[in-house]
Amino acid sequence: MSPSIGEGLVTRHSVKTFGAVGALALVAVAIPAGVSFAGTDRLPAAPAPVAAAQADSSASGEPRVPAELAPPAGHVVHAVLKARGVQIYGCTAAAWTLIEPAASLTGVTTRPAKKVTALHFRGPSWQSDQDGSLVEGDGASAVRAASAHPDSIPQLRITAKLVRGAGLFGKVTYIQRLDTVGGIAPTGACTAGATTAVPYRAVYRFFVAKS
Repeated sequence: MSPSIGEGLVTRHSVKTFGAVGALALVAVAIPAGVSFAGTDRLPAAPAPVAAAQADSSASGEPRVPAELAPPAGHVVHAVLKARGVQIYGCTAAAWTLIEPAASLTGVTTRPAKKVTALHFRGPSWQSDQDGSLVEGDGASAVRAASAHPDSIPQLRITAKLVRGAGLFGKVTYIQRLDTVGGIAPTGACTAGATTAVPYRAVYRFFVAKS
């Protein structure tokens, strides 16, 4: 994601499935016609030292979080979901510019512990496909930190600016995007009007105000 992350909310969803991307449920957030999904079945592998560090992190149940991405005091983790999807880019002025993310998420809430699923799309927005609740973040003010994985989109802390519904995302205050792999824009020049989808994965943590 970038400071120019898409605007507005989704009004229409559709589902696509990609082979090795893992039955990826993509949200059709006005995805441009002709967008290329070539290579979306190949996520970059993490170098061995990084992979080992992340394995240690996974074993503890907590992703490694850069200090600058911590939310203000008084906010606690409400849900942790793993995402697998694509970052969609369009060619503008001979350079690739982010249009929107499209990803499916699976994970759990903390109290009570419950399995949950959701979709991630333009906004940046996250919507539960179980209860319909939604949170939209303020992408323009996102705090960034480099990913531990080379050639990957940055880790983020995003402030919620809009919530809807009383379910999974109804009280979310902050969102962290952590442990990012892949998703960066292609390098080199491009042809005006061209679009491409770059695979990525990440861990998203959703926070609520401590009660």
